[in-house]
Formats: sequence, structure tokens, C-alpha cells
Amino acid sequence: MAKPVCVVIGIGPKNGQAFASRFAKEGYAVALFSRSTDYSSGLAKELGGKAYACDVTDPAAIKNAFAQVRNDLGDVDVLLYNAGSGQFGTFENVPDEEFEKGWQINVRGLLQSTREVVGSMRERGKGTIIVTGATASLRGKPFTAAFASAKAAQRSLAQSFARQLGPEGIHVALVIVDGGIGTDEQTGDEGTHLRPSDIAETVYHLATQPKSAWSFEVDVRPFKETW
Repeated sequence: MAKPVCVVIGIGPKNGQAFASRFAKEGYAVALFSRSTDYSSGLAKELGGKAYACDVTDPAAIKNAFAQVRNDLGDVDVLLYNAGSGQFGTFENVPDEEFEKGWQINVRGLLQSTREVVGSMRERGKGTIIVTGATASLRGKPFTAAFASAKAAQRSLAQSFARQLGPEGIHVALVIVDGGIGTDEQTGDEGTHLRPSDIAETVYHLATQPKSAWSFEVDVRPFKETW
């Protein structure tokens, strides 16, 4: 029997690595998307998955990467959209191209990635799409003019997906990460940083929630974080 397929978009040594490892541990075939495979290829080998070069600001690259996944591994059961970027600064000093890039990564990339997986999910009447969000989506500050506006748009887009696709059996959820992300090995200043593996536990829980009690938005923060 073929393994279920989990695509993780946005692979790095923190959240991306932790998400991929958590789902691989549960028997998923993991497909790792990142701009370059310099890091992800080693991780994919370790996890028995596959790494794909995919710049989510390029619609053609998204389409091509998902076509490769379908050919190599099969239809996608879980999509984890962990890509996120945004230059910090006030509205006066954020370059227009950086403002636009933040929207391309956080919003348009999510839209196009969802379009690539939702067809087969609808056919099966099930599937999961989880987006890594940020507290900036809930409050704009002077220095987050570009990042906050992009994450707010991402949150609204994810909510529109959830409302439309939920009745079709497809669970869409958003994890708002509130606080600095450390490493699993970090021992000092306990309670001031989120551990990636702990965030991954929440993400995996969302992917396994029973239909009678689905969550859309869940926030995670270290216990000493002020909010």
C-alpha cells in the first residue's frame, strides 16, 4: 500500500525540518519544497523523502514541482504551507518590490499551491492544508508594514479556503506562531522561544483532528511570552 503524501513548502533547519520529520515518523512520504535543494536534499535522504527546487514566487515552478510529486509519490494528502517572508520596515522605507514579494510568497504562493492539491482531495473527500501564520496577521506595527499586510491577507485567504472546503471534507487550518523560534537543542532562557518540534506536534495534531471538532486557527507561544 502506498504511503500517504505530505508536501512541506518552506524547508529550513527549524520549522520545515521539524514538520517534515514529524510526518515522516508517522509513515508519510514527504516532499520537501524550497528555493534550493542545498539543505533539503540531505534532509530528504535522511527521511526517505524527496527534495524539489521550487520558488513560490514563480507560478510555473509551483505547477512543475507538484507535477513531479504526483509522478514520483502520488496525490497529496497533506499540504503544509510553511513559506513566509517579508522585509521589515515602515511603509516609507520598504521598497515596492519587497512589499510585492512578501505578497507573492505568503498569499499568491498559497493560492496556487492549494489549487494544485485540492482536485484530488475533493475526489477522495478528504485532505489537510495547514498554513504557518504569524501574530503580525492580527496587528500591524510601524516596522511590519509589509510583513503584517501579507500575513493578514494570507490568514484571510486561508479562512476562505476553510469555509469553502470544510463541508467537502478538507480540513484547512492556520497556526499563528507568536514568539521567537529557537532550536530543539536550546536549553537557556526556557520559556522565551518556541521549539520547532513542539510546533510540529501542534501541526500534526491538527492534521489528525476528528471532523466533529476541527480547529481553524490555533496560536502557539512560549509560556513566558507576553501577549
